[in-house]
Amino acid sequence: MEANKMKAIVATGYGLPEVLKLAEVEMPQPKENQILVKVYASSSTRADGMIRKGKPYFGRLITGLFKPKHPIPGTGFAGVVVSVGSA
Repeated sequence: MEANKMKAIVATGYGLPEVLKLAEVEMPQPKENQILVKVYASSSTRADGMIRKGKPYFGRLITGLFKPKHPIPGTGFAGVVVSVGSA
């Protein structure tokens, strides 16, 4: 794996758990007032499941109409800050 890549679970669309795939993606660079966290543990919550399913449907106005705007799911995690954007 390249230094500027990371492994992530990616949602390829809305639906059952089968839409989640392991992928190698570009590591994000923190922008102003953001941090980059190396995740050691994450959770899968009811909210994550609802977002993955795209329900309620009006929520897609926020999360993406036809597929998720942010394909890497998750609302809870634990890790270590590895990079800080400018303040």
